[in-house]
Amino acid sequence: MLLRLRIALPDRPGALGAVTQALGVAGADIIQVVVLDRGDERAVDDFTVAWPDAAPREHLVRALDEIPDIKVEGVWATREAPGTYPELEILKFLTTAGDRALATLVDAMPVMFSADWAACATERAHEVVCSSWRAPEAVRFPEPAPSRPVAATLESGVHVIHAPLPPLALTLLLARVEGPAFHRTEVTRLARILDIFLLLPAIEEGAERAFRSTNSANYL
Repeated sequence: MLLRLRIALPDRPGALGAVTQALGVAGADIIQVVVLDRGDERAVDDFTVAWPDAAPREHLVRALDEIPDIKVEGVWATREAPGTYPELEILKFLTTAGDRALATLVDAMPVMFSADWAACATERAHEVVCSSWRAPEAVRFPEPAPSRPVAATLESGVHVIHAPLPPLALTLLLARVEGPAFHRTEVTRLARILDIFLLLPAIEEGAERAFRSTNSANYL
């Protein structure tokens, strides 16, 4: 299986080598390393590793805990294949998705961000228009709706990015149940994807039709 590890480490020569060596000795095959943050002599990196299905993840954490000044911020499963740039493939597909464009984007969000589920609802009443697999039956959206995408941690402990879709009068919630809070780099990435998505032809018209279909179903 693929695992994502978020690790804070000293920004000095040898620190990254110590992490990769520890992961290798523990039995992890490193597939990708992404630098999320760097400053104040610290760095935050996301490691994607192949890990045996039956092996406890605690083995990885214990191996890293032995390295001085290293902090493991999270270990969680991911379906995002490294090096594939899934947002480019999704945005290309959305240009011809028609009425399914919004639902397709919501379905793809958890994969693109190594999250658990996503949902989209009306901005004021929070009537769910579409949601991805594994989303709760009753999705509770934070109040108030933000003016721009923001990361937060709900009282339940679930980490989310809450993002407005102003032209559609909708709001999007991306949730990570397992793993660390969303990093500001992830928030920026999501904001850019939404900016491009909202520029695609017929997005607004398709979302309105999807919303009308949802309302009709609710009254049946």
